[in-house]
Amino acid sequence: MRILVTGGAGFIGSALCRYLVGKRDIEVLNVDKLTYAANLHSLDPIADKPNYRFLQADICDRSAMTAAFLDFQPDAVIHLAAESHVDRSITGAGEFIQTNVVGTFALLEAARGYWSSLKGAAHDAFRFLHVSTDEVYGSLGPDGLFEETTAYDPSSPYSASKAASDHLVIAWHRTYGFPGLISNCSNNYGPYQFPEKLIPLMILNAMHGQSLPVYGDGSNVRDWLYVDDHARALLTVLQRGQVGEKYNVGGRNERSNLDVVTRICAIVDQRLPDQVPRRSLIRFVEDRPGHDQRYAIDATKLERELGWKAKEDFESGIEKTIDWFLANRSWWEPLRKSVYSGERLGLIQKAVANEAS
Repeated sequence: MRILVTGGAGFIGSALCRYLVGKRDIEVLNVDKLTYAANLHSLDPIADKPNYRFLQADICDRSAMTAAFLDFQPDAVIHLAAESHVDRSITGAGEFIQTNVVGTFALLEAARGYWSSLKGAAHDAFRFLHVSTDEVYGSLGPDGLFEETTAYDPSSPYSASKAASDHLVIAWHRTYGFPGLISNCSNNYGPYQFPEKLIPLMILNAMHGQSLPVYGDGSNVRDWLYVDDHARALLTVLQRGQVGEKYNVGGRNERSNLDVVTRICAIVDQRLPDQVPRRSLIRFVEDRPGHDQRYAIDATKLERELGWKAKEDFESGIEKTIDWFLANRSWWEPLRKSVYSGERLGLIQKAVANEAS
């Protein structure tokens, strides 16, 4: 089997590539633009495998995507390439619209042209899995879960751009019969995650005795999904899912942000004892604009119909994640020094009108 993976040098994409190439012996072409959050070192474990290839290209470049399809002749696509950090979307929405919406359109058209050229069994078997987020559904109250039929209600430029790309995939299926599927996942965490996201940022700050900034009062709730469980789910959906369907992927691990940070502090205290408990480093800061209160995924459809189930609960997953960051300084230290040092992102600056001269 040959799978074209977009965004395979990112956090989830690299976990998927390591799984497909290293554990399932699937042939993979990893197409990635290599933006700030991409890291080819995340692919070192499979870089020399004969069933792995890498192509640096932008999904917005339709001619490059068309050439990639013609050269690699994939049986399927798993599309993860996206700008994904909510805070960055608040102050730089344009890149999110370009990559997540325009890029998905360009990739769909390249894939549709390739699929249309296939004959017989190859045409019938081709699949395009678009990997999305639970954030397209908006915010939940204290009760209830996101289901595949939940209406879209995005709150941030990031989630709006992902909602738009979801709609494109659905429309391409309904209009052209294109064999698209969609997965909507909860918050991922695990090894190799870029340190702008909550869990790796808190781990590294706690290791260094630095402030642990928590938005608002820390009561916002997320459902946490270990990234290797997500990688297994994506192949499951690709191979067993029904064309035109959506599948929610969640870990059934709801935690408030404050509970997550407090648990990280306790584990880091155990691994690196200090006289001062790390939880004393927690600082409540101005909340993120448009911050959704709660996300929670109902993964029943994926579990019952396709037979997938998360292997890691939050306790086992967070310990594995912290131990990985403790043991892999060579991966994250260059990022902290030259790419992202932990500064606050997503603050809205007041617009200043230009005075007429």
